[in-house]
Amino acid sequence: MTLSGSHPKVSTAERALDVTERVVQVRGYNGFSYADVASELGITKASLHYHFPGKAELGEALIARYSARFTDALERIDRDIPDARPKLDAYVGLYSAVLRGDRMCLCGILAAEYETLPNGMRDAITQFFEHNEAWLAHVIAHGQTQGSLSTGANPAAASRMILDGLEGAMLIARTRGGLPRFQSSAGQLLDTLII
Repeated sequence: MTLSGSHPKVSTAERALDVTERVVQVRGYNGFSYADVASELGITKASLHYHFPGKAELGEALIARYSARFTDALERIDRDIPDARPKLDAYVGLYSAVLRGDRMCLCGILAAEYETLPNGMRDAITQFFEHNEAWLAHVIAHGQTQGSLSTGANPAAASRMILDGLEGAMLIARTRGGLPRFQSSAGQLLDTLII
């Protein structure tokens, strides 16, 4: 319990995850070291090792936290938005929010380094994308049943195209036009595939 006006103290582990997430979303997993994180936190590398025995464990914890937050966001979309197309627009909004902060989807940037990552991180990234594809396919199938989305698209195939298109659009937008380009591409993608 906290006193009025105060905030609970954020643990060193949470602060380390915050710093690492920001660094990875900008530079990638292979673009940072324990020394970078420890220095920014003002702690020793040994202190960081206390919370995360190695960089692989830090990476796995980072993906787990990111995935949990993303799942929470998808659950909020399901709870708050009844119709399929607005759900898909809200999904695009999750990506836009990340890009607005001059960052990339954590699992998207890690996927670019997939071959160099530890197996546990690879598995977690794969699960993140599988979960997103399943959610998108469910939304598309529901929209087709409602009659709000075209019945011409196979939900599983369309979900892959949306996810692949958004991740790719984020990468290109970093170098060509930023958020406006991403939002334009995402809107066109949804319109082409499902409306």
